[in-house]
Amino acid sequence: MQTIAEKDAAERAVIRYFSLIEHSMKVFVTDDSEVFRKYLIEMLCELEGVEIVGQAGDAQEALKAIRVLPPDVLTLDMNIRGGSGIEVLIRAKEDNLVPVVIMLTNQSSVPYRKKCMQAGADFFVDKANELVEMRRIVEGLLPRFNAQTKAQRLLS
Repeated sequence: MQTIAEKDAAERAVIRYFSLIEHSMKVFVTDDSEVFRKYLIEMLCELEGVEIVGQAGDAQEALKAIRVLPPDVLTLDMNIRGGSGIEVLIRAKEDNLVPVVIMLTNQSSVPYRKKCMQAGADFFVDKANELVEMRRIVEGLLPRFNAQTKAQRLLS
């Protein structure tokens, strides 16, 4: 049986380990427009603590990549080649591949918002009018995925 001091030392070691190797929130960007992906990646890279772990322009490529290196956050366009963002969203959530999904689209009417949220989207952002909101969402998620928080989730 571990003493309290041993348990505290083990917890500090895990937190130290994660602070050395996992100090960022991992984001995967999916959009059929290469120009928009580049723009979004540049915007997200301006935020300290964000690491872009990959990008894709089609549904199958996105699913394959997030299975290999699961991100903390997945951004998804609704209209992507080889399927739809909603199909990727459903698969990612059903298979527990990613904790947070942010849907990005030019199709921002209420029925689309509702469909995405029912499918498991955590956030829905209108590309044309809410990109500033996208930045705020990601900034708000950063504390959830910092090293100490990840370590504490492992320990509990």
